[in-house]
Amino acid sequence: MIVRAQQNDTLDLLIWRHLGSTAGIAAVLALNPGITSLGAFLPMGKAITLPDRAPAAPVLQMINLWD
Repeated sequence: MIVRAQQNDTLDLLIWRHLGSTAGIAAVLALNPGITSLGAFLPMGKAITLPDRAPAAPVLQMINLWD
């Protein structure tokens, strides 16, 4: 999926808006080589390639010490 940056967008904000999580940031960086050289704020209108879905966050097992 290709999306365009809006004014004052950061990469993590753009990923959060379209995927609902920033867990897929490594995939976005791989799909957009050189994106980090643009600085903290993306240029308005810059096309960014996003993966179809964000990877699922790992499920952590909770340990209860006082059961």
